Amino acid sequence: MKKNRLKKRAAKKKSFYKRYFAITTIVSIVGVFLIFIAITNLHSNNDICANSISCIKDLSGNYNNDSSQGIFMGKAVKGPFELADAFLPQKTLGNTTGQKRIEINLSTQQLFAYEGNDLVHNFPVSTGKWYETPTGTFYTWIKLKYTRMAGGSKELGTYYNLPNVPHTMYFYNSEIPKWRGFGIHGAYWHNNFGHPMSHGCVNMRIEDAGKLYDWADPPTKAHTTYANEDSPGTMIVIYGKTPNS
Repeated sequence: MKKNRLKKRAAKKKSFYKRYFAITTIVSIVGVFLIFIAITNLHSNNDICANSISCIKDLSGNYNNDSSQGIFMGKAVKGPFELADAFLPQKTLGNTTGQKRIEINLSTQQLFAYEGNDLVHNFPVSTGKWYETPTGTFYTWIKLKYTRMAGGSKELGTYYNLPNVPHTMYFYNSEIPKWRGFGIHGAYWHNNFGHPMSHGCVNMRIEDAGKLYDWADPPTKAHTTYANEDSPGTMIVIYGKTPNS
């Protein structure tokens, strides 16, 4: 009798563990599936992030009158009123004699604007110091007269939250999708152009960014300008290695 009771108890325990492991396995599979769906939805082309870390999705290109003060590297910075209107270009670069192309040399921290084989202009830039600027061939997919950028780490002292970033041109390719939020734009929070100063984007002096923004394709139509098949974005070639600083 005692042996039978022990056998029944062992059988019940074995059955319990089987059910426990089965339920745990199912819950784990469902959890992984839900996480996968969430990540897929977050990074789909229908849910574009204008900035890679903060995932700010306001692509209106409008100036935010309620927010003139930003934070860069944990310190408060103030942007002049409506920066994108302060440096209206008098004329576009060059005479549009060939296909437009932007080249960025990370090693020398310079940007070159070409029309065909003709160098139209070059500007000093500041590329990734706290996060690498990607290399390769990219295309502009959207132009924003103003946008907000935020990210970094408060713990590491690299946090930034910058409203009304002027003359932003976001770029992408097959390896660096749109939601990563890399772009060329004007910067009002530092004046150290020619040296690495960004979290991955390409910083320019505001007046230089305005000229490039006005020159680059697609032609600017409003505060937000999307590239499309009929009006593609300018090719951007990034090469070299950002120097240590």
